[in-house]
Amino acid sequence: MKHKLIKPMAVAFVILMGFGMLGVYAQTGISISPPRVYYVIGPGQSQTEKVVVSNPSRDYPLELAVSFEDWAYDTYGDNLMYPAGTLATSCAAWLSVPEAYFSLAPGESKEIDVQMTVPVGYQNDTIPVHTAILYVTQLNPRDGVDQQGANIRIAVRTGIKLYQRLPGSFSPNLEITNFRYQKEDVPVLILHVDNDGDVWADGRISLELLNQTTGGKRVLPDESFYSMPGDRRQKYVVVPKDLETGKYIATAIVNYGEANTVKIAELEFTHGN
Repeated sequence: MKHKLIKPMAVAFVILMGFGMLGVYAQTGISISPPRVYYVIGPGQSQTEKVVVSNPSRDYPLELAVSFEDWAYDTYGDNLMYPAGTLATSCAAWLSVPEAYFSLAPGESKEIDVQMTVPVGYQNDTIPVHTAILYVTQLNPRDGVDQQGANIRIAVRTGIKLYQRLPGSFSPNLEITNFRYQKEDVPVLILHVDNDGDVWADGRISLELLNQTTGGKRVLPDESFYSMPGDRRQKYVVVPKDLETGKYIATAIVNYGEANTVKIAELEFTHGN
């Protein structure tokens, strides 16, 4: 009897962060909301928040699994992922859901209760904020084709971030520690911002360029940012290619927090020859 050789088919896991409506090649996807969940509880306390998971497909059911892992930002604000319990800031072990596995029919949504319980005896004054990431992973990959035309199996893994801080007052604080112009093949402005507070600090960065000779002003698009206590961030902003040669004053405005706190830094630099 002749046996037909079946070639194994690769499974491409597409990991998506940030959150909201997410799709892959218009074939399969997972939607999770809200994009971030916040807990304000201390030792011995519990808090439950609701997360909605949806299947946007019109014809494909999803078999899904919920898990928790760790995350942190790197110097540039990109996400770094770690196994649960790796980081000192991890709260992954404090989290639970009623069902770790569930199914969604095409177009169906499910509300999940995500409970966090801080251990009764937990004490660590040096870590003001704990974090984790909730992943929803597709367990039934769908047939697809990669960019080279090969048959593959496509599965989606989507995550949202979870944050915890203690009850009571908190003090968000960002400090601009350096602002410099770097003249290389692609000239950039580099803004160093440190989070010296005891809570997450989200906001936006605005940049203005004033030509000291002509008085012309160039306003660059605002950029959003997210930071955690202890973060030392470097923000690279590419100088526009059509910026004329000359001497400039760059003004960086960092606006953050619920109180819209503003920090400002200025830099004189010469652009071009």
